Amino acid sequence: MEKLELKDFLNYKFLSGLNYSPDGKRFAFVVSMCDEKNNSYTSNIYVGDGNGLKRLTGMDKESNYLWEDDTHILFTAMRTDDEKNRAKDGNVFTSYYRIDVTGGEAVKAFEIPFAVSMLKKIEGGKYYALGGIDANYPDYYKMNDEQRAEVHKQIKENEDYEVLDESPFWANGGGFINKKRTALFLVDTDKKEYKRITEPLFNTGSVELIDDYLYFEGEEYSQKPEFFSDIYKYDLKNETITKVWSHNEYQIYLLNKFGNDILLFGSDHKRHGLNENVYFMKFDIKTNELSVLYENQEGLGSSVGSDCRFGSSRGMKIVDDRMYFVSTIRNASNLYVFDGKGVKAVIEHEGSIDDFDVDDNGNIIAVCMYDNKLQELYKIYDGKYEIISDFNSKVLENRYVADYEKLTIMSEGTDIDGFILKPKDYDENKSYPAILDIHGGPKTVYGEVFYHEMQLWANEGYFVFFANPTGSDGRGNEFADIRGKYGTVDYKNLMDFTDAVLEKYPQIDKKRVAVTGGSYGGFMTNWIIGHTDRFACAATQRSISNWISFYGISDIGLYFAPDQTGADIYENIEKMWYHSPLKYAQNINTPTLFIHSNEDYRCPMSQGMQLLSALIDRGVETRMCYFKGENHELSRSGKPKHRVRRLEEITNWIKKFTK
Repeated sequence: MEKLELKDFLNYKFLSGLNYSPDGKRFAFVVSMCDEKNNSYTSNIYVGDGNGLKRLTGMDKESNYLWEDDTHILFTAMRTDDEKNRAKDGNVFTSYYRIDVTGGEAVKAFEIPFAVSMLKKIEGGKYYALGGIDANYPDYYKMNDEQRAEVHKQIKENEDYEVLDESPFWANGGGFINKKRTALFLVDTDKKEYKRITEPLFNTGSVELIDDYLYFEGEEYSQKPEFFSDIYKYDLKNETITKVWSHNEYQIYLLNKFGNDILLFGSDHKRHGLNENVYFMKFDIKTNELSVLYENQEGLGSSVGSDCRFGSSRGMKIVDDRMYFVSTIRNASNLYVFDGKGVKAVIEHEGSIDDFDVDDNGNIIAVCMYDNKLQELYKIYDGKYEIISDFNSKVLENRYVADYEKLTIMSEGTDIDGFILKPKDYDENKSYPAILDIHGGPKTVYGEVFYHEMQLWANEGYFVFFANPTGSDGRGNEFADIRGKYGTVDYKNLMDFTDAVLEKYPQIDKKRVAVTGGSYGGFMTNWIIGHTDRFACAATQRSISNWISFYGISDIGLYFAPDQTGADIYENIEKMWYHSPLKYAQNINTPTLFIHSNEDYRCPMSQGMQLLSALIDRGVETRMCYFKGENHELSRSGKPKHRVRRLEEITNWIKKFTK
């Protein structure tokens, strides 16, 4: 059995973007790979039918697409020098190319004069779209070349500074977003006519076409969003907008036609704060009344962590009056169906459903991480699954892949699930180092899916263990709610799990155990080293160290910090400080590596730098590696060379103190 190498992930294929054709005879999806040479990713569209799978595009830049009809796909691209030069000069537009899935080359179909994030067909060449706008230049899309050139000149002259009068003023992965909005447009590609429906400061959420009306939700704001949407109706014939529902106690999102009405999701945040799971709700388009259909207690989508995904995915699809959706239950994400009255399982299996689609006849295809394998395509039927692709088997062929050993313990009166990976060539008569890995979120989970960094460490001779402490997803609202408890019950759960692993495996050298984690896992790593010296070293990634300063600088800090700490900076700042790892820096003796990125606006670099400075001040051995041009997603979708360097830094640091 060969050893899995650190760089093997450069050869993994990532599947995403599954969509059936309108007639259900074919489906399309995207295959992406790391491109180490160009330090980027390649993406191409594939098509499947009863005769197998084939690659449809080959320029390595195609990932955003839609079915135009049963045999034609529209995808976004910049393929000409003219398009590339105009984009380089600052012009904002989206070019669509058309390709026949039965054969032929792609040809340019049309161009839309704004950055399109969603495009859906009404009829013929008419579409409705969501697109990004700058509220300072809301009519950019209808300017002529001379007017656009003047806008580009103004932007160029002001590029050395930003004017900030809103919060959040930046977004992870999006840079500065001050006065940036998502607008709703009507598009006629035949006539080259474009109309912005929403006001410049209105931020649009989801949109749904029902008969001759566009229903959409969103809010208008000028300084701080409330994140509570109203529902509007746009009459396509009379070109008028009517507000049909004003938000009261529910925050709502994701409008979708459901039978003769609209299904959406809502939460009042009164039960369990910002992380509470949403109710399934119905909006009656005749009476304009909102009502609860199903008091759902579980989350939507897959929250099972892995570093082996890339691209977009679907968590929900409605077919007539049935909603198919992914939900994380315990330690796995499964597929369920809601019929308006109750929920039934379509398939339940350890692992993760990362993407799926359902045709009008109920046929289901999915991208899954099953049986400790990398992503593949599967048919789902009768509660069973059948693999229908072979993109990743060879890259792991003859490589050691550690099996998951589940371990459930009792901690603080609650059963806590966790897992252990044994080292390659494990010999029970030998002594081994180990690594405790802590997930982010905190409302995510570890499950039985392939995780490259953990498998790498197992191949390097480590026991690797990890758990889902209180605050994790998959077990309802009560379990996930740790508002005002950060560093208390969750810390005890992780330490109890560590004790249980060490007791179960005396082969682990207690003096050679490391701890690492990212985001919430980084927070918890910071907290742990301030409360115990039991770990030989630590590697804290994209972390929080100070809830007070996090409040003022994170893209979510304005609302997430008060919600999760149960405190604010005005009346009970002491509680925010109590839950801040920086408060306990004087207790830290553990050699600690910090990993941060300069464009991480979720857990900004200053969070790591504050604790780094404290450790330097105290003479604790420490080191920071920060990555330029990366954000909070470094470990999952960062540039390939940066992902390699990150994993090398962590692995080498742990080896230094444990080998």
